[in-house]
Amino acid sequence: MKKRKFAVLISMVMGTLLLAGCGAGQKTDAEAESAVIQEDPAAEDSAVIEEEADETPVDGTAQEQTVTEEEEEDVTAAEEEQVVRIGSLKGPTSIGLVYLMGQAEKKETANAYDFTMAVTADELLIAMLSEELDIALIPANVASVLYNRAEGDVAVIDINTLGVLYMVTGDDKIKGIEDLKGRTVYMTGKGTTPDHVMQYLLGANELTASDVTLEYKSEAMEVAAVLAEDPAAVGVLPQPFVTVACAQNENLSATIDLTKEWAAVQGEGGSSLVTGVTVVRKGFLSQAKEAVDQFLDDHAVSAAYANEHVEETAQMVAAAGIIEKAAVAEKAIPACNITYLEGEEMKQALSGYLTVLCEQDPASVGGGLPGEDFYYSR
Repeated sequence: MKKRKFAVLISMVMGTLLLAGCGAGQKTDAEAESAVIQEDPAAEDSAVIEEEADETPVDGTAQEQTVTEEEEEDVTAAEEEQVVRIGSLKGPTSIGLVYLMGQAEKKETANAYDFTMAVTADELLIAMLSEELDIALIPANVASVLYNRAEGDVAVIDINTLGVLYMVTGDDKIKGIEDLKGRTVYMTGKGTTPDHVMQYLLGANELTASDVTLEYKSEAMEVAAVLAEDPAAVGVLPQPFVTVACAQNENLSATIDLTKEWAAVQGEGGSSLVTGVTVVRKGFLSQAKEAVDQFLDDHAVSAAYANEHVEETAQMVAAAGIIEKAAVAEKAIPACNITYLEGEEMKQALSGYLTVLCEQDPASVGGGLPGEDFYYSR
């Protein structure tokens, strides 16, 4: 019944998916509507029933089936092994997982893991709603959207990535948000999280729409193209596009880290600019709490490895296809703000961030802030 309930909710979620990321690689409304939804499980169930009915002997007696001790042992072993199905986005949120992916492939982890990497957040949301995934690494605001649409049936268990947005320009006069007065800023995702973050930071620095013109492009590469043509222009880009753009044009540099600007506005004890979080289905959490807690331990180790062993991680990132070239990955990783926060520290950083987004646009967090049960603490 829960799967069918989640299937019904899929169409409700699709309308909010464009709020998900940094503007690059998102689907249009038409593409989202064309997403393939699995057929009703009831249809398969009835087909199986008919097939089994055909196999029933004419005299109505049940066929005797024998199960060997070896078969019983295989079934027991299969039931005891808990496979944790994890989905992540092809980008910074997966960089902190690559070490764990490698350990799992070599069967050096306590849990058995099955990893899936997706290009867009909607793929992961559908998989979570249809219970094809147990855990997913998704944009922070999308986690709140999922919580609201799934009637509270998901919980956030850690923050895996802080802000990945940077101001990129060749103009050395741009050193802070206040320096943007009278300028045009090129960015992606009108009405999405980067837009809300930029609007918040402009307002916090007493700048209005009449002071700064925001010009939106459909994807990050378009912003990079503008900067390549005119290095004096100003653009907002996420990693690893920042590293790619600067590598292609030596006149460009990341002059403003929006994560630091956010922290400066919030002050000590305030929220953080959060990009990616990790969520779990509460149904899975209730059945496999030990496996979830073990994943948290593994994730913490994997994230730390990414920050402490950048060169080795860059090789794994390239091998996994997250960033095409290891050399680019090695330059980008330190600026991707890979992190691991859980418990009260996670709640403080994330709840404040979602509050700011909700004040900007309630739809960006699914219509309202999630309840206390959204935050998991072991």
